[in-house]
Amino acid sequence: MASKTDETSSRGGFASKIGFVLAAAGSAVGLGNIWRFPYLAAKYGGGFFLLVYLIFAVTFGFALMLTEISIGRKTGKSVIGAYKEVDKRFSFLGPLAAAIPALILPYYCVIGGWVLKYTASFLTGHGADMAQKTFTAADGSQLTFFENFISHLGQPAIFFIIYVVLTAAVVVMGVEKGIEKVSKFLMPVLLVLIIGIGIYTLTLDGATEGLKYYILPGFSDFSADKLVKTIAAVIGQLFYSMSIAMGIMITYGSYMRKDDSIESSVRQIEVFDTLVAFLAGLIIVPAVFVFSGGNAEALNAGPGLMFITLPKVFDSMTAGPLIGSAFFVLVALAALTSSISLMETVVAVVMEKFKLSRAKSCVVVILLTLVLGMLSVLGYSAWDAVTIIGMQILDFFDFITNNIMMPILALLTCIMVGYVVKTEYIEKEVMHGEKQFRSKLLYRAMIKYVCPLCMILILLTPFIFKSL
Repeated sequence: MASKTDETSSRGGFASKIGFVLAAAGSAVGLGNIWRFPYLAAKYGGGFFLLVYLIFAVTFGFALMLTEISIGRKTGKSVIGAYKEVDKRFSFLGPLAAAIPALILPYYCVIGGWVLKYTASFLTGHGADMAQKTFTAADGSQLTFFENFISHLGQPAIFFIIYVVLTAAVVVMGVEKGIEKVSKFLMPVLLVLIIGIGIYTLTLDGATEGLKYYILPGFSDFSADKLVKTIAAVIGQLFYSMSIAMGIMITYGSYMRKDDSIESSVRQIEVFDTLVAFLAGLIIVPAVFVFSGGNAEALNAGPGLMFITLPKVFDSMTAGPLIGSAFFVLVALAALTSSISLMETVVAVVMEKFKLSRAKSCVVVILLTLVLGMLSVLGYSAWDAVTIIGMQILDFFDFITNNIMMPILALLTCIMVGYVVKTEYIEKEVMHGEKQFRSKLLYRAMIKYVCPLCMILILLTPFIFKSL
């Protein structure tokens, strides 16, 4: 029977601490940072949202990320085996943790395909088409370029397949030669791009007002109601921003070297992730503010901001084609680093559960991703009339994973660690090779009391406040 060390070695691992940190940060830095964070910051009081986000990132986010990485490193297994080893009574959390990335990966790759389409268009000098072209639908209504693009099956399906193949090409190479190597290259490039575009955005006429709107706290309509909504929005965003409760950090933690500090690694990932989220807002909020003449309503969330509003913003700039190209390259890199981590988490489960090689496991996951992803592609084209509980297929997958499955997984993980195996289980792993666990008291308070209450808030908020 193979020892745990042998099993971990055969699965591969990160060769360096910086490799682990950049890979984990790459997972955390994704579309959620770029198309959701700026919108939420603008909606919930600018600097007030930023302040609440920062507080929760270094407390709530820190505690959950540290827990997952520690579980991963201590067990050296995928999410299925990890939860079973921590406590057999909670082994049912393994399949739940595996199902989340398996459901997110397909629709995330569909969106990644949209990003590839826009990146290719801007790089080939057709960025103006994204902003200016309109099309007439069968019912006579006018469609934007984006609405027309996703309403057809052909190109969205092709770009989706290309994106899945690009993601798999990295994962199939393994942890050290694939994920770590690519992350060490992509993350510095991403950081340079986001800083460069951010600096340019702040030179636009009128950008100062947009900057004030973004970073200065808005207390004019402050209320207890809004505070609760803001906290719920911040916690929801942290799931996106920090790859919490997706099985990713357990998987990456299982590849982490034993002599690297978990506590300092988590802090470094937090800093990188929060910096990118803040800089994304620094690019988007002032630029859209200038373009819209100070109309905050233009800062809509999701695809509308990314694929309709921003191309128009770039089209209005003097250096629009260049900035638009750089921006969509940035978005493509951010999306790719996240989809790599999602696919790796699912591949790790398949490898462990079915004893398949990495290459064969990748083939299985690619096929699963293509089948489920095509449902989302069809949901905006041939099957656009099909809805699930009033939602289009992609939106349903997003809702069920982010609003229900992830908070439940996080809540039950907190209960398992805080009250069943006790926090000492995690603390011992954090202390491995370390002189002290500086945030031990904070960690205990968060896992046992604050994080569970936050999860309950997230689960109940849609019923208490029908519109967040």
